[in-house]
Formats: sequence, C-alpha cells, structure tokens
Amino acid sequence: MEDKSLILADDQVRQKIKRMAYEIYENNFQEKEVILAGIHEQGYQLAKLLQSDLTKIASFKVSLIGVTLDKFAPTQSDISLDCDTKDIKGKCIVLIDDVMNTGRTMAYSLKPFLNVKVKKIETAVLVNRSHTQFPISTKYAGYELATTINDHVAVELDKNKTAVYLQ
Repeated sequence: MEDKSLILADDQVRQKIKRMAYEIYENNFQEKEVILAGIHEQGYQLAKLLQSDLTKIASFKVSLIGVTLDKFAPTQSDISLDCDTKDIKGKCIVLIDDVMNTGRTMAYSLKPFLNVKVKKIETAVLVNRSHTQFPISTKYAGYELATTINDHVAVELDKNKTAVYLQ
C-alpha cells in the first residue's frame, strides 16, 4: 500500500469549493446562464459539487454537462459532450477537472467547444500543480500545490467525504 499524506480534509475541500463558487459567481453575475462542464469522472464530480454551491448564491441558471475523453490517449479517442452543441451556443462555459498537472487533459477537452461559438470558456480545478506543458491556465483554483512531477495527487470527491492526498 502506498504512503499518502492528507493535504486537504473534508471541511477544507468543501470550503475551497464554496470559495470557487463565489468566484465564478463574481466573474459571471451578469450572465443568464453558466454551464459547468465537468471532465469525467472526478472533474464531473467536482462540477456537481460546484453546481450545488453555485445554485444557492447565483441569480443565473447553472447547468451541468459532462465531457468524456480517454485521458491517457486523448488523440485516439472521441472527445464528447453529453449534451447537444446547440445547448452551449453563446453560453459561458467553465471547464472543470479535479487536478491540473500538465494541462494536457484540459487542452484536449476544449476540442468540442471549439466547433461552437460560445461566449467564453474559463477553467476550474480543485488542485493546480503548475507543471503546465500546454498553454492552459486556471481561472479558478481551489488550492495551489508545489509538487515534483513524480508526485501523485489523489482527490476523493464523494457526497459523504472529500479529501486530497499526496502520494
């Protein structure tokens, strides 16, 4: 069994998510609708938690969609949305994943949005490791974590328990 160190406990993760929801609201308060696009699986779970907090404070509609791709072979797999592209036309999109390491997953996840005229695309992650190799930056980051490229950050996002570990 691998050693793992607790970085963020449940209450800390939930506080980070709540703060991110307020930041998204502050930057988009004039919008009619904001679409949270969660990258399956963990990014989608984070998007659901953000949607729950954001819906409580926002005056705009908060929609949730999923983005599916093979994170290990993004060029060989289809990258798809679980909605019709006409539903995102002219809308503000927040692309969400649990951890940003190199930016590769986020970069490939943008593909379906590039074929539609959206109003703007922002990015959100719970943990930003800042090892970017792609021209992607995060607009909303719950936690900035300095790690080596060989470290692994494990995120647990469950309705009953959330946590972030360094392995």
